Amino acid sequence: MSPVAAPNDSERPATEGGSGPRHVAIIMDGNGRWAKKRGLPRVAGHRAGAEAVRRTLRAAVKYGVEVLTLYAFSSENWRRTEEEVSDLKGLLGFYLERELDSLAKEGVRLRLIGDYRKFGPDLSARLERAMERLKDNERLTLVVALNYGSRSELAEAARNLAIKAQAGEIDPRAIDEQCIEQELDTNGLPELDLLIRTSGEVRLSNFLLWQAAYAELMFTPVLWPDFGEAELQSAIEQFASRERRFGGR
Repeated sequence: MSPVAAPNDSERPATEGGSGPRHVAIIMDGNGRWAKKRGLPRVAGHRAGAEAVRRTLRAAVKYGVEVLTLYAFSSENWRRTEEEVSDLKGLLGFYLERELDSLAKEGVRLRLIGDYRKFGPDLSARLERAMERLKDNERLTLVVALNYGSRSELAEAARNLAIKAQAGEIDPRAIDEQCIEQELDTNGLPELDLLIRTSGEVRLSNFLLWQAAYAELMFTPVLWPDFGEAELQSAIEQFASRERRFGGR
């Protein structure tokens, strides 16, 4: 991935007030169907999906997105065949090594959400080394959800608050939305503005259920391996055309 020039006004999509979403999340769906349509093994779809990540990340940097969150591996994905899970883990390690220098040059910070340590000590250590190397970058934060499930995240937040209340660290009557948010994996990130799902499926699949409360939702029939700058730009422009009410009228 080659370095991307800093965005300027002529490169940004037309958005209200000249600004687009700060935080974009994507459910990257359709790798298997993309491969099946071409008579290829599923792993070929995952490889093509990894290339779509490269394109989309470059576009996000270009258009001034501050945080890009990608649903890479859900806690339900362990139900897939052992071979496919192994392929996914191998691809994650391969592309991490291949792209690390480019991410560093482009000023991308890496953050992980979910219980990624279930991927084993070797891959977990490589992921942690990558986060350490990129931790001081400020241009864009790439959040990768690995072995992530929103219900589990919320249950863990509730457990942590219960433990703190039992220990007398907090008054249970004082627990509010902010207390819950501080226990989530996404604590400290900007509010989620835009959530995109590819492949035509219209559901959230246990992804960022709390965080998506007031996000704009967009569902595109484009399969993830075919997603790129044009599709992201279109989504950002649609986002800008919507009137966000945040529950008001």
